[in-house]
Amino acid sequence: MSEIKACIFDLDGVIVDTAKYHFLAWRKLANELGFDFSEEQNEMLKGVSRIESLRLILELGGVSMSEEDIQLLAAKKNEDYLIFVNQMDEKEILPGVVSFLEQVRASGMKVVLGSASKNAERILKQINLIDIFDVIIDGTKTSRSKPDPQVFIMGAEAVSIPNEHCVVFEDAPKGVQAAQAAGMKTVGIGKSDVLGAADRVIPGFEGLELEFLQTL
Repeated sequence: MSEIKACIFDLDGVIVDTAKYHFLAWRKLANELGFDFSEEQNEMLKGVSRIESLRLILELGGVSMSEEDIQLLAAKKNEDYLIFVNQMDEKEILPGVVSFLEQVRASGMKVVLGSASKNAERILKQINLIDIFDVIIDGTKTSRSKPDPQVFIMGAEAVSIPNEHCVVFEDAPKGVQAAQAAGMKTVGIGKSDVLGAADRVIPGFEGLELEFLQTL
């Protein structure tokens, strides 16, 4: 495992499943604008920033508005979403995640978060996982969304590890594309028919041992 020196984790769908809360908040907003928003459509928003997600939803609903109103709506959606976030605890952590993070940490490899979420630190505090990460790069620190590799490049730079010695764990095709654009190894968390472009695809972290990284 000497080649891998840093593990970079996305947040939503990898560490916790907050997609359900995003969906409820986005659907509430869409309904208030006069149209519906489905769980299938919500899949399009994986790895996409808040503002870009809102633009996609407005396009789906055939709604146009000023940039000022878009910013106000995005803030309103975030307020609705944070109602759910503020109720989160350790039970929200996906199976096997804590064990795997602890193995990575104990091995001496760097543990990095690379997420488009602007609420990443808040969520990690809620679930008591913030201290396990060496660096947190999230939507408050980046200006470009995945599939742009900015978030992962910044994460690698922050822990002084060359990109080629990093592996990224992602649940979204755009996230896999971003990691590959950065020249990093990729592990897809989910289904191979969705994440087949990744170097490896696994259903989740449950029962996963660190030796798995040797197969990359």
